[in-house]
Amino acid sequence: MVAVEWVEAHCVIPDQDHRGEPFLLGDEQLAFMANHYRVKDTAQVGEKAPAFVYRRSQLVRAQKWGKSPLVAAFVCVEGVGPVTFAGFARGGEVYDCRDYRCGCGWSYVYEAGEPMGSPWSSPLIQITATSEDQTANTYDALRPMIELGPLSDVIPKTGEEFIRLPGGGRIDAVTSAATSRLGQRITFAVQDETGLWLETNGGWKLSKNQRRGLAGMGGRSIETTNSWNPTENSVAQRTHESLAKDINKDFQQPPANLDFKNKADRRRIFEINYAAAPWVSVDAVEAEASELMETDAADAERFFGNRIVAGSGAWFDMVKWADRKAKAPVTVSFRTKVCLGFDGSDNNDHTGIRLETLGQYQFTPTYGAASLPTLWDPRKWSGRVPRAEVNAAVDELATQFEIVRAYCDPQFWETEIDTWASKYGEKVFIKWPTNRIGQMWASLERFKTDVGNAESPFTHDGDETVAAHIRNAVVRSRAMNSLTKERQYIIGKPEEHQKIDYAMSSVLAHDAVMDAIAGGALEEDPDEYVYF
Repeated sequence: MVAVEWVEAHCVIPDQDHRGEPFLLGDEQLAFMANHYRVKDTAQVGEKAPAFVYRRSQLVRAQKWGKSPLVAAFVCVEGVGPVTFAGFARGGEVYDCRDYRCGCGWSYVYEAGEPMGSPWSSPLIQITATSEDQTANTYDALRPMIELGPLSDVIPKTGEEFIRLPGGGRIDAVTSAATSRLGQRITFAVQDETGLWLETNGGWKLSKNQRRGLAGMGGRSIETTNSWNPTENSVAQRTHESLAKDINKDFQQPPANLDFKNKADRRRIFEINYAAAPWVSVDAVEAEASELMETDAADAERFFGNRIVAGSGAWFDMVKWADRKAKAPVTVSFRTKVCLGFDGSDNNDHTGIRLETLGQYQFTPTYGAASLPTLWDPRKWSGRVPRAEVNAAVDELATQFEIVRAYCDPQFWETEIDTWASKYGEKVFIKWPTNRIGQMWASLERFKTDVGNAESPFTHDGDETVAAHIRNAVVRSRAMNSLTKERQYIIGKPEEHQKIDYAMSSVLAHDAVMDAIAGGALEEDPDEYVYF
């Protein structure tokens, strides 16, 4: 790929012992850059952003991984390198630096069918963050990357505040405070530490305005960030959770079953996170993370563990949840006895169905010709939960499996649950209001206990969307039990954007299983499911 080869031929390491030596991309860096510059098979000459598979990219990595030098290299190639689509090669065409006022002598020969590139005629680039300290992370890596290598002939002067480029282009460092420059027409933007871009500090507005400016020029952007606090609804989180298909999301988290609080597991996490960053001392990271854990364990795990971690009040230990994922894929046989958990909404929250066998394997079933999961996000259905789809799913599940018991939260769904009960039995489909504090608390505690008990047979399918809802749930304290003197609680959303509906479906499905077993359901035929 011409852009990747160009970077390694023109960019240099900006600091430390190897300062001034060629900036050679590591495997993860190369993969991220190659994906960002992937061209559509249908691309046409003259197209800018629409020629590429991805309109924008997001890179999430641990602290000190090397995000700033990488995006500095992106700025270099976007400034004077071959990043606009110039057609597909017949084979043998040459990109020659001499044609673009660069005397380094480098050239690149295209293979047949390879996308060719050419520089922007007047590149307008912004390095952006919510504070000057953050923009300095990239800008301070960019200047020596230019000054110490071949690019110094093409870009002879790098200023403290901006850099002039050939053709009247320029590179600017911009913060959310520079309101007059937000929304300017630009060809490329680096959005640094978007995990800190919040509505309260102008980050949402900054992102929106900058993307509007990019759209006007056919430009594209890259976000870089550490992992984020999911209670803050940052720009990084909103990007990560976006349903848009043209966002390149590169977020490699360590295995969920490694416990950051365990020193041996924590070291393994660091070895995984920094495998592509050999310049990072794992011992130094451990020392820093260990000290930070004394005051803010969640921050330590986000910054160095590269994990999405909420602050205090989280309901569930996600390491324990990860440990109970089935070791191999499971197929639940036709007419296996199952219990169902249903938590519904109308147009804001999500609606979900989880099933659990009497052997305590919990999973998200699918329905319909397209094998859609029984998890309905209103954003995917014109802003409302598709009740006809939910009804069709229940009918199909009742045919595919033998539903022994179904616990359904009736809010917004009274009529549908009555219909299901009339079809499949009033002793099967049972209204289970989740706003009954005593009963809900007992069910939540049983679910936590059974999942956390190493001797429990409980396993699950590893559904990542369900895991996100369980991770989102926080404890909301309620009254003390007058008999046991135990403090009761329910679970809630820390913020409106953090949904927990599928967690509720999971709890209800498990509660239904345990009550069915207590009622003698196991005295008949056992589960029939197959491990592969």
